[in-house]
Amino acid sequence: MTFKTLLLASAATAMMTTGANAIDLTIVSWGGAYSNSQNEAYHKPYMAENPDVTIINDESSNEAVAKLRAMNEAGNVTWDLVDVLASDAIRLCDEGLAMEIDHDEMLAPAPDGTPASKDFGDLIVSDCYIPQIVYSTTFGYRTDVEAWNGKEPDDICDVFDLEAFPGKRALEKRPINNMEWALLCDGVAKEDVYDMLETEEGVNRALAKLGTIKDQTVWWSAGAETPQLLADGEVVMGSTYNGRLFSLIEEQDQPVKMLWDAQVFDLDGWIVPAGLPKERLDAVMKYLRFATDTQRLADQAKYISYGPARDSSAPLVGKHAELGIEMAPHMPTDPANAKNTFLFNYEWWADYRDDLDAKFQAWLAS
Repeated sequence: MTFKTLLLASAATAMMTTGANAIDLTIVSWGGAYSNSQNEAYHKPYMAENPDVTIINDESSNEAVAKLRAMNEAGNVTWDLVDVLASDAIRLCDEGLAMEIDHDEMLAPAPDGTPASKDFGDLIVSDCYIPQIVYSTTFGYRTDVEAWNGKEPDDICDVFDLEAFPGKRALEKRPINNMEWALLCDGVAKEDVYDMLETEEGVNRALAKLGTIKDQTVWWSAGAETPQLLADGEVVMGSTYNGRLFSLIEEQDQPVKMLWDAQVFDLDGWIVPAGLPKERLDAVMKYLRFATDTQRLADQAKYISYGPARDSSAPLVGKHAELGIEMAPHMPTDPANAKNTFLFNYEWWADYRDDLDAKFQAWLAS
């Protein structure tokens, strides 16, 4: 049974059970293995406890900022809860499109009574943001490429080496991460990357480096695309979220490995659209208190290799729900995987994203 079929079945059951009193919650996320992990850890148990609630899954998170801006302009916000990147949460909060959250009043404390704000700690990067997971964007590569003569990439700059590692690449169709990797592999020191990107010279330098592999790149928009391209042999290496690659490697047993070098740490979490009617807002906040508690965040790690955002959840991370393998070694934060990481600058991208998006898209079209 597919993820969408499960959701439809759950929705149908809830409607039959509750009739006219049913409350529909439209929750926006990223689709694929990630949405499935939320469905298993949050949505299904919540609907089981609250048969008057039907969760409708929308997979539009990659367009969340633009769509929320358009909904607000039209005066018709149809989403109830949105899963976004930390940098996008900062933008939406600054623009008044996301509601400010009193984390300690609205969210559950840790089991030992620690307030939510302390349990999430520094991961609360905006007054409107409720962190969910720590993940990384990194590369997967096929292990059966004959043209590589037994070699395997072990350095982020191998992505730009078409001579040693020929074949198609998959990169996300946006500047985030791509610009940082390009500058790193053009000789810019890690600590200087964002200062360089603030200059026209730095932007041109990053785009020029990306231009060296542009005609060998497939550009993706949804996180599920790279795993499918790798599985089909359409690309030999590609960037995506580490949890998607975990699913491809461990669950689907594809001939693919992870390239952890220069993985980019990032946060993912919830924002509540501003201006929801009281009935919908009350239903959203009840769901959020459940879905962001210590146990639920730990439960999500049973289905995907993302680190829970609460400190109290980490000790509860155990084995994969179906494979029975320990999940901790597959987390981006595991010491063996985190030897060379790149820390994503949320505030910098919140400030410069719109400008760089425009420049990047113009470069793609050129």
